[in-house]
Parts: sequence; C-alpha cells; structure tokens
Amino acid sequence: MPGPGRPRGFDRDSALRAAMHLFWEHGYEGVSVSELTTAMGIGARSLYTAFGSKEQLFREAVALYGSVTPRPMDRERTAREAVEAMLRERVDANLDPATPLGCMVVLAATNVTPDNTHVRDLLAEMRATDRAELRARLERGIADGDMPAGADIESVASFYLTVLHGLAIRTRDGCSRADAQRVVDNAMNAWDGIAAAGPARSIVER
Repeated sequence: MPGPGRPRGFDRDSALRAAMHLFWEHGYEGVSVSELTTAMGIGARSLYTAFGSKEQLFREAVALYGSVTPRPMDRERTAREAVEAMLRERVDANLDPATPLGCMVVLAATNVTPDNTHVRDLLAEMRATDRAELRARLERGIADGDMPAGADIESVASFYLTVLHGLAIRTRDGCSRADAQRVVDNAMNAWDGIAAAGPARSIVER
C-alpha cells in the first residue's frame, strides 16, 4: 500500500511528458506549479514527492526533450550530409503538430530573473553540447577527406548553429515548413564557400 505522500494512480512518464510540453510552450518561468499539476494530472504533493522541485522537474523534462530530439551526426556519410540532415530534421521536429512549435532548448529559458540564471545556464550547456557534437563531426569530415584540410571548423559550426537557432524562432512564429526548408536550401548552397580552406576574415579584422 502506498505510504504517505507517495503518488497514487499516476503514470510518471506521461506526467513528465506533459510537463515537458508545458515548459516547451511557455518557458520555465512562464509556468506555475498549479499549471504543471493540472497538466500532469497530479497534486502538488505528488509532484514534489516524485520530482523533488519545479527545477528538478524542468531538468528531467529537458533531459527527456534531448532524448527525443533528432541527432543525425553519426548517421550520415559526409559532414555536409550530416549538417543538412540536422537542419531538416530539426525543422520537422520544430513544426511537429503533436508538440509545441520551436525548440525547447533555445526557447524555454532565454530570459529569466537573477534567481534562475542557473536554469538558463542549463540550456546554454545543452547548446554547447550541440556545438561540440557538430565540431566533432566536422573534424571527422576533415579526417575522412570530405572537407578541406584547412577548413575553419569554428566558423562552419557557428554559421550552421546560428541557422539552427534562428529556425527555432521562425518555427515558433509559425512559419511554413516550405519556408523553413528554403532557409535550409540557402544555408546548404553556401556550404562550399563556408567550408573552404582557411579561416574567414571579418570586415573589422581587415
């Protein structure tokens, strides 16, 4: 028999997914505990017993989001194909009618009060992980010979992550899939110039 405070009749995985969608749609600070418990179908006592705190619930929701986000870096044959698959699959995920629009890792804690900067930092760390994975795949492309030996990996990664994060905003705003995919078309048309050997020089540096 469940002891005091233990959740009764409650599917933890389903509740966590409901919380993920709410945080994804409204952001960490835009969601109250009462809104979470309503969406999750549990009481506040059950929430705290099962997840510890609102912040810990958010951290689990972010981890769940990361586990279901497309990650084609190692699946594609070349670095270019991997980058294109990353962009196109994220567009489809961002516009999935079964989930909130956009990317949770980009949108859920952009602006927070000073008390919650550690929540913002959590998502910044996840974006840094995306960057590290992309850099590693580009370095593999150089090793495999499908990118120039002197390619500026930092510039290539910065450009395509900026496109990726910009698409998170565009898809949250409700752009069409065709519009978002045209952005990807243009980004990939720029590949040869961006991935060319040698570090890029800015106008300021000149």
